[in-house]
Amino acid sequence: MAPTTLSFRAPAEFTEQTKALARALSMSASDYVREAVREKNERAFKERMVFLSKQLSIQHLAENQTMDGSVGDGLA
Repeated sequence: MAPTTLSFRAPAEFTEQTKALARALSMSASDYVREAVREKNERAFKERMVFLSKQLSIQHLAENQTMDGSVGDGLA
């Protein structure tokens, strides 16, 4: 996949702090921001998966309780 450009406006203080932290880690500011965004995306994806998993578990629990309630209804 070909790289594309993503730009955004940020306050000067944020920009300087980001550049300073990147330098301290021997990284370019672009690499630092890229890594930070990648980490944030991964966290957001994991949080979404946890949320969906919980929703699915709740749904399955409700269905199982419904089925358990029908065990004694005389149907085989």
